[in-house]
Amino acid sequence: MAFTPVDYNPYDFANRRHIGPSPAEMAAMLQAIGVPSLDALIDETVPASIRQSRPLSWAPLSEHGLLARMREVAGRNKVMTSLIGQGYYGTVTPPAIQRNILENPAWYTAYTPYQPEIAQGRLEALLNYQTMVCDLTGLPVANASLLDEATAAAEAMTMAERVAKSKAKAFFVDEDCHPQTIAVVQTRAEALGIPVLVGPVQGLDPNAVFGALFQYPGTFGAVRDFSDQITALHEAKAIAVVATDLLALCLLKEPGAMGADIAVGSSQRFGVPMGYGGPHAAFFACRDEHKRAMPGRIVGVSVDARGNQAYRLSLQTREQHIRREKATSNVCTAQALLAVMASFYAVFHGPKGLRAIAERVHFMTDRIARGLKAAGAKVSPEAFFDTITVEVGVGQAGILAAARHEGLNFRKIGLDRVGISLDETTDERVLSLILKAFGIDGVAPHRAALAFPESQLRTTDYMTHPVFHMNRAESEMMRYMRRLSDRDLALDRAMIPLGSCTMKLNAAAEMMPITWPEFGSLHPFVPKDQALGYHEAISDLAEKLCEITGYDAFSMQPNSGAQGEYAGLLTIAAYHRARGDAQRNICLIPVSAHGTNPASAQMAGMQVVVVQAMPNGDIDVEDFRAKAQAAGDRLAACMVTYPSTHGVFEETIRDICDITHQLGGQVYLDGANMNALVGLVKPGEIGADVSHLNLHKTFAIPHGGGGPGMGPIGVKAHLAPHLPGHPETGGAEGPVSAAPFGSASILLISWAYCLMMGGEGLTQATRVAILNANYIAARLQGQYPILFMGNKGRVAHECILDTRLFAEVGVTVDDIAKRLIDNGFHAPTMSWPVSGTLMVEPTESETKAEIDRFITALLAIRAEIRAVEAGEISSQDSPLRHAPHTVEDLVADWTRAYPREQGCFPPGAFRVDKYWPPIGRVDNVFGDRNLICTCPPLESYMQAAE
Repeated sequence: MAFTPVDYNPYDFANRRHIGPSPAEMAAMLQAIGVPSLDALIDETVPASIRQSRPLSWAPLSEHGLLARMREVAGRNKVMTSLIGQGYYGTVTPPAIQRNILENPAWYTAYTPYQPEIAQGRLEALLNYQTMVCDLTGLPVANASLLDEATAAAEAMTMAERVAKSKAKAFFVDEDCHPQTIAVVQTRAEALGIPVLVGPVQGLDPNAVFGALFQYPGTFGAVRDFSDQITALHEAKAIAVVATDLLALCLLKEPGAMGADIAVGSSQRFGVPMGYGGPHAAFFACRDEHKRAMPGRIVGVSVDARGNQAYRLSLQTREQHIRREKATSNVCTAQALLAVMASFYAVFHGPKGLRAIAERVHFMTDRIARGLKAAGAKVSPEAFFDTITVEVGVGQAGILAAARHEGLNFRKIGLDRVGISLDETTDERVLSLILKAFGIDGVAPHRAALAFPESQLRTTDYMTHPVFHMNRAESEMMRYMRRLSDRDLALDRAMIPLGSCTMKLNAAAEMMPITWPEFGSLHPFVPKDQALGYHEAISDLAEKLCEITGYDAFSMQPNSGAQGEYAGLLTIAAYHRARGDAQRNICLIPVSAHGTNPASAQMAGMQVVVVQAMPNGDIDVEDFRAKAQAAGDRLAACMVTYPSTHGVFEETIRDICDITHQLGGQVYLDGANMNALVGLVKPGEIGADVSHLNLHKTFAIPHGGGGPGMGPIGVKAHLAPHLPGHPETGGAEGPVSAAPFGSASILLISWAYCLMMGGEGLTQATRVAILNANYIAARLQGQYPILFMGNKGRVAHECILDTRLFAEVGVTVDDIAKRLIDNGFHAPTMSWPVSGTLMVEPTESETKAEIDRFITALLAIRAEIRAVEAGEISSQDSPLRHAPHTVEDLVADWTRAYPREQGCFPPGAFRVDKYWPPIGRVDNVFGDRNLICTCPPLESYMQAAE
């Protein structure tokens, strides 16, 4: 008998690791759908008129091949000790946090906590974060993080305009703010028509502005009390915003004590690596009377069905996809994972540990200042925390070079000064090297004396809640992190079938490099020759994204998908201005477009005109044409999502693009659903001019419980000159993010994904995503109506289950979502884009077994609904209304109208490994009426336990 070698390739990452269904499983799924092959399904789903002609070109790497390539690229980065400051600092990530949070899929694969019953661990960690921020800033309300310090300052400006009683139109910015913050605020203000006055604090006229932004400590190090300026602003009915530093606030008088209305900043130095710019969680706190105007997500405290304490996202009706063009912000992705890291850093060290770190940094900075002064150097400011500025005159280049020779990066300031910012990683060796760069031997001795007035010393307690005083033995910390993660349901436990969010595999090999010091330790403003590895990775990723999309250039700056939308629209606006068409300010947005689109258009200074949909969910082309013609020479753009948010490939997409172009507008194609296009359709070839790509969806960056995310924008050549610029790298337009490449370190994840999948693997992933969605639609048809389908009865990569008819018997979409928790699943997207429906997206990473388990669960739920319809049980008494069921329900006296077994172990649920939610159904109304967004006192935990 002849020997036949196996044709199985164990190193084929795309088909053996990333894509869930095996070839045999795919064959069975195709049979259930009723098509002979995957090619036939794609032909029935994706219009032939828009299919790309050439396949994606590059070959794949194996996992071990990828890691070898990454090591090689990492070696091209030069890791120096960066003392540049400017909002970015060296920090020590406690290994317990790195291993148990940052590198733990239980934390990084979770979804935004819209289903609070299965997110109690994350929500507690974020509540700890909010409490920490409130305590350190001295303000009573904080949100659960924003994107970065600069965009948080821009959000503060627009919030100040909303809440200020002043009638003034301008906003003042202290010239001592970080340059990137000033630039991002100016970008935001220009689109909204807000005059920005940048100047010295002494030049502030409170009556001329609706608000003012101060930096504390200043970008060049100055520590000053803004109480007098804030009092004057309040007398003029204006709002005071303070951009500040959490570590400094462990030692310095807090903004709340100065009377500040809003405080913003970055929590990066609380254990989060610099990562060449991100991701980092910005913080945002405000006075109580302004809390309902605050942007971003707020974790609040409510109760569950048994009266137990429960956490949830509060005031969700403020979110941009609900308020659309009436939204005041398009903040979609927060930085939840990084906020969780920062909160655990605070728990890990406690207030005494943070105070000790702050004092150590401050006293070391004082030693450097004394050493320089003793040698005759001119050092400023007089009062500082961790940053000093040294006048070096014409010797600036020599000093910077001498520092680099010693392995240090100083900050170049103007033509005759250098800045030095110390941090948690600074030690005696670094102190010696700093002074050596100035030709000084020896370091001044330690002294426990303040380098700022005693009136600026913090006198109030902070972080007094018991969680910040727990036993910090690593065993206890590790168990606390495990307890919280066990309360959550993330992708490491079960499928998360969320439409428009693409919760796909985040492979371990893709994640590993981001924690390597060669990538994690780089300051975003280091000289380019120290970041050659980053530039190689980013450049190659951009080339691959251009090939995938058909665009000519990419900006990697936007920090989220929503920010990508905003940046893309600003690029369009700049293009029109350059052509003398500044009057073009109307943006047509179909109701089937992605939910953040109207908010982004409003922020970009555009007027939103809504285009209606046909009964089958397609854009009403005649309505579109009429509204485009009515706009005339004011038409700036249209925003379409493709395939649409209704989960359909519309045949008329080229018509929409042609109408827009004929009238001088530009086409923004939202890339939220790119997972249905990669390798099959190129947006840049079907008429689109610009798109953002949600790298945290289509390109495998983990969702992180609500962030990090990245939303780079691709453009056709004519728009490329108008992409976002940055103070550090130049460019004609202003920046939208604090760092030139946004959250640069997580771009590595998408690059790794592209490298391991190869062009053919990426295309197959798209095909299987469409297969999985159509398999679910085929199996559920007849049980749940599928709301929208293409002309040949197919859906794209997601499908909408219409559950509205069940409301006639009292069963809500909420009931179905909560019952899925009993089956061990996260619910699909609820009531969006159509109220009362469920939008399901299984992704290509889910196996047939997991999809079948999900289908089994939905069919069992349909049987329970049928029992209500038949009058066998009322909706109020059914397991649907009592869901989710907890262990407390299981062991309590059972008085319900259905068996305990049915309630607690429904079909589809695992028996041995069953997920038990820690709480019952959360009372949302109670939480919004009683808004508590800091850690409750210990007594409330005791009361809840009783």
